[in-house]
Amino acid sequence: MAKRDYYKVLDVARNATEDELKKSYRRLAMKFHPDRNPGDKEAEEKFKEAKEAYEVLSDAQKRAAYDQHGHDGIDAMRQGAGAGGFAGAEAFGDIFGDVFGDIFGGGRRGGRNQSFRGADLRYEVELDLHEAVFGRALEIEIAKLVECETCHGSGAAKGSQPTNCETCAGSGNVRVSQGPFVLQQTCPRCRGTGKVIRNPCDSCLGQGRVRRQKKLSIKIPPGVDSGDRVRLAGEGEAGRNGGPPGDLYVEVSVRDHSIFERDGPHLSCEVPVSFVTAAIGGSVEVPTLDGQVNLKIPAETQSGRVFRLRDKGVKPARGGERGDLFCRVVVETPVNLTSAQRELLNKFEASIREGGAKHVPREKSFFEGVKKFFKRD
Repeated sequence: MAKRDYYKVLDVARNATEDELKKSYRRLAMKFHPDRNPGDKEAEEKFKEAKEAYEVLSDAQKRAAYDQHGHDGIDAMRQGAGAGGFAGAEAFGDIFGDVFGDIFGGGRRGGRNQSFRGADLRYEVELDLHEAVFGRALEIEIAKLVECETCHGSGAAKGSQPTNCETCAGSGNVRVSQGPFVLQQTCPRCRGTGKVIRNPCDSCLGQGRVRRQKKLSIKIPPGVDSGDRVRLAGEGEAGRNGGPPGDLYVEVSVRDHSIFERDGPHLSCEVPVSFVTAAIGGSVEVPTLDGQVNLKIPAETQSGRVFRLRDKGVKPARGGERGDLFCRVVVETPVNLTSAQRELLNKFEASIREGGAKHVPREKSFFEGVKKFFKRD
């Protein structure tokens, strides 16, 4: 069976960055990993396919060969490397370990005594339209892992220190031979830290971190929209073995508004207009983000006509010009009429009919079109 295009396997563009490649591979690896899909041959094949695609595209030299010559270019590189495996096989062990280190704990490879970056956290905040447009300061409370104050993150009890791991000799990595490949993987005993704790701290039970509640004051910038994220650097969970903390991402969701609908920087709304105003012209008050404004309605305005109020929309948080407000006229039919009002409308209707098609040109053209349709052979 012919191999699929590596970019399609990872579902990325051909100009995808390293971060985009890694993110896509992580997603696929999590979904199709054999440990999560025991006995599922199809999932296993998809996992292997994604692994192979990432192995090639994450290596600059292999990616260049693939972009120029496709799968033939990669086959040529493998043949040139001889029976010992193509060049970079051992390096891919590091890449593979990096990705799964991130999936299962946020690891950072670096030789002996590896440090691990803390996990990123996500917090969802719901805003109304006014808050999203003009920004808001708010206080949130999150639960996260912080460095243990008793052992200062070492995990060892007072008066003791972690010792070198005997399995990996303190390197944090072990090498595993698989046919022609030599894979470098995270040590299963020390989980890549290169250290083991024989006398754990009573406060954190040897973890070096404890879970705590923390209050944070954040500022939501003006112009945010649903799906936007505000990043608070270093406010994620504490790292391990001296690693840096992760980040906190505040994700914005904007509630539906009773009047306005938003489309990026633009707003739209429906403006009810009496049929008298629509017929002879006038003005109506329209709400905007900056207050009420008068909208002039020309005579003979039809229902559905859209008026544009420039610079009455939203200025996007990422920059750019302020949007516009689009007002769609809806001619309102009177209800709950009295007998006198009905009589007046009947007289008005009669006077309109006396004038012929000049008062209702769309009605006349519509019915003429209907007649022509049914007269066809």
